[in-house]
Amino acid sequence: MSKEKLQDENLVNEEETVEQEIVADEAEAEAEAVENEFELLEAELLALKDKYARVHADFDNIKKRLEREKYTAVEYANEKFAKDMIPVLDALDGAMKSVQTDADKAELFDKLKEGIELTHKSFLTQLEKHGVTMVAHDEPFDPNIHNAIQAMDSEDVESGQIVQTFQTGYKYKNRPLREAMVIVAN
Repeated sequence: MSKEKLQDENLVNEEETVEQEIVADEAEAEAEAVENEFELLEAELLALKDKYARVHADFDNIKKRLEREKYTAVEYANEKFAKDMIPVLDALDGAMKSVQTDADKAELFDKLKEGIELTHKSFLTQLEKHGVTMVAHDEPFDPNIHNAIQAMDSEDVESGQIVQTFQTGYKYKNRPLREAMVIVAN
């Protein structure tokens, strides 16, 4: 072959070699970039898994704490009511102590009656403070809060109305605790 052709072939071979090196370098750079991206994604995945585990653990802890608080709230729900009943007990204790004195019987009876009335009033006040109210004696008959135990003829009251209350009823807010036992007119 001629020298020129040989040079041209060498030049072509060199160009091909250079091209192959460039392609190889690019492939290697691309592979390295993919590997770096893979490592970044893997690190991000591990971080997200860790974050998920922490959030899940926090959620479980909050759930357990709320459950404990709920049970505590239910267990001690009547604490305020119980504290408000203590003065009523104190008044009853005072009444019992007054009976043990050597006072005049008539005077003792009057004081005892007054003490019982004040204790009854105090008790009703504390109940009302907590939403417990008496069913009023003058309310119209309502089968939701009254229990008619007897019917009787009455000239003073219209038919179906309450003539007499046999036992007082009580409501907690608007819900009956105990129906009032009443006698209604025919």
